[in-house]
Amino acid sequence: MVEFTKLRLSGFKSFVDPTELEIERGVTGIVGPNGCGKSNLVEALRWAMGETSAKRMRGSEMDDVIFAGSSNRPSRNLAEVQIHLDNSDRSAPSQFNDQGELEVVRRIEREKGSDYRVNGKSVRARDVQLLFADSATGAHSPAIVSQGRIGAVINAKPADRRSLLEEAAGISGLHSRRHEAELRLRAAETNLERLDDVVGTLENQLAGLKKQARQATRYRNIAGHLRRNEAILLYIDRETASAQLARCREALQIAEAAVATLTQRAATATTAQAEAAEALPPLRQAEAEASAALQRLIVERDGLDREEQQLAEARRSAAARLEQIEGDLKRAATQGEDGEAALAELGAEQARLTAEQQTETERQETARRARDAAAEILRAAEESHGEIAERIAAGEARVAALDSRSGELRQRIERLEARLEQIREERGELQRSEARGEELAAAEREAEAAEAALESARGQAETAEKTLSEARATEAEAREAQQEAQERHGRLEAEASALSAVLDTGESDIWPPMVDAVTVAAGYEPALGAALGDDLSAPADEAAPVHWESLPPFSTPPALPAGAEPLGSFVEGPKALARRLSQVGVVPDAATGARLMSQLSPGQRLVTKAGDLWRWDGLTAKADAPTSAAQRLAQRNRLEELSGLIAEAERALESCKARHAKAREHSEAAAVSERATREAQRAAYSRMTAAKESLSQLRQEVSAASSRIQALDDTLASLDNDLKEAREAQTAAEAERATLPDLEAARAERDTRRELLGEARAELNRTEGEVQRAEREAEARRGRLAAIARESESWQRRRDETRQHAAELEQRREGLQAESAELDGKPADIAERREALAERVATAEAARKRAADALSEGESRQAAAAKELRTAESELATAREERVRAEAAVEQAEQSLRSLHQRIEEKLECAPEQLLEVAEISADDELPPRGEIEGKLQRLTRERDNIGPVNLRAEAEAQELEEQIAAMQ
Repeated sequence: MVEFTKLRLSGFKSFVDPTELEIERGVTGIVGPNGCGKSNLVEALRWAMGETSAKRMRGSEMDDVIFAGSSNRPSRNLAEVQIHLDNSDRSAPSQFNDQGELEVVRRIEREKGSDYRVNGKSVRARDVQLLFADSATGAHSPAIVSQGRIGAVINAKPADRRSLLEEAAGISGLHSRRHEAELRLRAAETNLERLDDVVGTLENQLAGLKKQARQATRYRNIAGHLRRNEAILLYIDRETASAQLARCREALQIAEAAVATLTQRAATATTAQAEAAEALPPLRQAEAEASAALQRLIVERDGLDREEQQLAEARRSAAARLEQIEGDLKRAATQGEDGEAALAELGAEQARLTAEQQTETERQETARRARDAAAEILRAAEESHGEIAERIAAGEARVAALDSRSGELRQRIERLEARLEQIREERGELQRSEARGEELAAAEREAEAAEAALESARGQAETAEKTLSEARATEAEAREAQQEAQERHGRLEAEASALSAVLDTGESDIWPPMVDAVTVAAGYEPALGAALGDDLSAPADEAAPVHWESLPPFSTPPALPAGAEPLGSFVEGPKALARRLSQVGVVPDAATGARLMSQLSPGQRLVTKAGDLWRWDGLTAKADAPTSAAQRLAQRNRLEELSGLIAEAERALESCKARHAKAREHSEAAAVSERATREAQRAAYSRMTAAKESLSQLRQEVSAASSRIQALDDTLASLDNDLKEAREAQTAAEAERATLPDLEAARAERDTRRELLGEARAELNRTEGEVQRAEREAEARRGRLAAIARESESWQRRRDETRQHAAELEQRREGLQAESAELDGKPADIAERREALAERVATAEAARKRAADALSEGESRQAAAAKELRTAESELATAREERVRAEAAVEQAEQSLRSLHQRIEEKLECAPEQLLEVAEISADDELPPRGEIEGKLQRLTRERDNIGPVNLRAEAEAQELEEQIAAMQ
């Protein structure tokens, strides 16, 4: 048997400093006055041996054993008691029997509890109590005789003396172990009873999982059919898109060939026009030379006429001059003067023409430069017109692509919204199924009634076992209360978690919506949701594309109708909502709202707490269903309410745990019930079990509805994200569509440039005419100068002749007869000369006519070549526009094919070439019509949606659950 050898205390009650007490063999006594701490030593022994009652340690709580301080010593936070035992005969329990000396230590830290150690190893309090019980001692051992203990032993009943006898016989440890074994057996029985409940619950879950497995199998079959039919439909779309791409590429090749042909034609026309223009100057030169030659002959003919007239005059005047020599002299003088005047006039004309001839080269160069500039302007106009035509074609193709994309996104948004509405309806039905409070209350009352019947049956036990019955009833009640408190706490936490998951989308939002910054009074969430609606989803951040901007309050806001209270009185939020809320009134009922609607000012609204809406412009909305903003606000208020309820439930759960622990201690200390009441107890227990099974089944159904609601909430969140992404994509497409340039302005600019192109061509023709006119004028000027030279020479000769005639008149007077005779012979000579000159004039006239005809033909060829060039250029521009449109069509067809390939990869997760493998058909099989495939897809989709939520892991979960049930059984 182990023996005490030493007691060591530190911080225990009055022993603030480490104190050791050696316990020698024999009797060890402690002597001292009252209050010196003798009783503290005994209590230190009991405390180290496993005492758990603070009252038996003369305190209100176990922390009172720690030194509390004095006037000159601070308090301690730690107390420790060590007991040294001699185990040299190895009589300690087997787990401590490996050493000859045992050191039992109990240490307590303020507000943290105590722990036990034996030879430095942490052990349970029960192990320490059994160690001392096997040694016929312990915290409650009769060997520790306290004040009044002797009288209590003398007056004790036989049953109370049992502990003395057991300890004296050395079997108190066995009794403790037997009591612990009985407690374990009762706990095992309770666990078996609970196991039956668990097995029943698992079997119900197994039946549900098998049903879900069948649904999952059907879902997989339908999904397989859907996948194959979608593969066929996508294959048809791919073949159609490929054929369209081939047609577009063929059209592009035709357009490119047409452009090449027309380009060659335009080049040929340009060459022909240039050659025709180049051939005109020599023709014009030949025509000018022929005209000059004809003019010279005409002048010569005129001179011959004058000469003939002079001869006639000479002949007529010969006689007269013979008589009037003086008249002839005077007339000769007059002719001299006329010659001088004619020479002066010809000199002035010659000077003017010479001056003009000096600048004619500059004028010709200016005309040629103007022609070259006009040609350059025409080339630039043609390039500009071709450029804008290509840009317009590209813009039209891009607009068509963006419009197609926007249409697809719009259809996707409509499908997502329809799916969201369907899920919300299903969730509402499940919520109604979940709210089965009356059935739960009835089942709980039935369970409580069964427990009361069980307690009544237990109450029929013998008086000796009444204490145990009451202790068990108390324990059962405390356990049930603890379970109910724990279930209530779990339900509240589950609801709070679900609401938190709904309110938190899991994605960071750089622009949080206004609804997250608004706090509304309970019950007014539908009113605020009806008044602001989707506007609450806009953020208050001014960097957002759509946002709420803070504005100052109205200086004189319109007053709400009498009987309407401002909604802002029930809402706390950012100042940006102040204007809106000040013009929204809350009315008590729908009748009041309908009556006051006609009194609303522009911008005002009326709402009820239920969510009815009346707007100033006549729009009225019934409170058929709460808006998403109202639901979110209600969920936030409910989440705040749940925070307080969860804290209250936690406190109630801790209280129930304490009560249950205390009741369990009392039950462990009670005796075994009488067998006579077991049948009644069994019947009552069966009734209670049935009631609990019914209650568990009902709770399981409610839990299943809650789980389904949670799954629907997750689906709603996913669909909301998809809808948001689709809307963002549509907004981006529309924004890109809005950023495209205005094609009407480009078309107007194209028309303008086309007009400028025509003007440039007309200007080129005009400048070409100016060049030709300048050349003709230069040629005429040269001919006139030659004629002036000949006339001047003639006038000078006549002047000299007149002078000589005047000088010789006197001399010729005598020879007038001879001269007259000579003059008589001259008319024949003049006639001969006239005849020769007439032949030359006719020849020159024919040459001039041939030159003029050749020039006319050259000008006609040049005009025809210019017209052909304009026609070729116009057709070339049209062909280039067709080529640009064909290129845009090819690009659009390629984009459509790429989009289709992307859809195939995203939807079927396979390459486009594997569509026939996914569809499980061969390339030689005849494909069904597209309408038939689409109808089949719609039918399969409806069948899949009618299945409802599917747990694809139900089969594996059912197999795991069967294995678990088999292991339990």
